[in-house]
Amino acid sequence: MSAGRLEGKVCVITGGGSGIGRASALLFAREGGCIVVADVDRAGADETVKQIRADGGEANTVIADVADPAAAQRLADDTAKAEGRIDVLFNNAGIAGVGTVHETSTELWDKVMAVNVRGVFLVSKFVVPHMIEKKRGSIINMSSTIAEIGLAQRASYAASKGAILALTRAMQVDYAPFGIRVNALLPGTIATPFVEKYLRESYPNREEGLKAIRKRQLTSELGKPEDVASAALFLASDESSFVMGTGLFVDGGVRGGK
Repeated sequence: MSAGRLEGKVCVITGGGSGIGRASALLFAREGGCIVVADVDRAGADETVKQIRADGGEANTVIADVADPAAAQRLADDTAKAEGRIDVLFNNAGIAGVGTVHETSTELWDKVMAVNVRGVFLVSKFVVPHMIEKKRGSIINMSSTIAEIGLAQRASYAASKGAILALTRAMQVDYAPFGIRVNALLPGTIATPFVEKYLRESYPNREEGLKAIRKRQLTSELGKPEDVASAALFLASDESSFVMGTGLFVDGGVRGGK
């Protein structure tokens, strides 16, 4: 049997307790990765780990709030100490923010920025030194197609994801000399608990929301978490060794218009 695409690689996935994070953790494990599932939701993270282990994979739970510097440092340092290195970091954890600029409270704005931007900064800040030491690594940051298009009622979320795309490019310039690749994923609308929450908050009823979303995607359907997980696997693996500082769209053609 041939080795998996991540055979022997230590992979940290934030927000690994559900949705895209869980799908990525399961796929990475099937491809031979040793998975660290980081999340604020212990039940969700433990369930991901349970599924990985049931399938014969290797995984552990770490409870971590990515916006907390101490928690981010513990996640990085404890993983490196236990496993000897960190090969892949998937900064997937994120939250939604619904509302126009004038409707968005400062509390919501700060919360979205804390998790979506500060969280990526902090976890990367503490993981990168371990990658520099080994002179290799792949970092995948979760942006969104909304960083490139306009979408109603998403001011805080769009701003956070645009910041992540810019941060990705800056990080790649800084860390290329150390053999570290930094790329971003830009999904469209994916059928996850995250999107279910958005449908409840943004539309009078769920079916009306789904109908509106389908209209703007060339596929006329929502994506699946596995669609994004497959793209993340490519960026995590050595197959993408010449892919640096890029934003990979997995959006069902949203940018094409309809």
